[in-house]
Amino acid sequence: MQVGKDTYNLDYKWDQFNKNRIGYQLIRSVDSIAANIAEGYGRYHYKEQRQYCYKARGSLSQTKTWLYKANERRKEDTIDIQELVRVINQLHIKLNAYIRYIDKRLNEKK
Repeated sequence: MQVGKDTYNLDYKWDQFNKNRIGYQLIRSVDSIAANIAEGYGRYHYKEQRQYCYKARGSLSQTKTWLYKANERRKEDTIDIQELVRVINQLHIKLNAYIRYIDKRLNEKK
């Protein structure tokens, strides 16, 4: 949730051209992270939970790509973007650990 808020605050500073080109895609991808984790968590079966975690992990990677593109095109926000990428990398590790936990639960049921 915090990454989404921080990313929105970053996008909020941009001019309309950059908001329309990069910002829109960036906000969609970052919002998708928390939404997919929440939807997966609300599912009853582990297989469904895992699928939504995979989607969230893809959104993490997509968000990082859009941040790199923003960094490439908007140099004044480099520090904010680097911090967001660092946090996203940490979230990626945590999400992978959660997926491994789900896989463990799935294997116990076999």
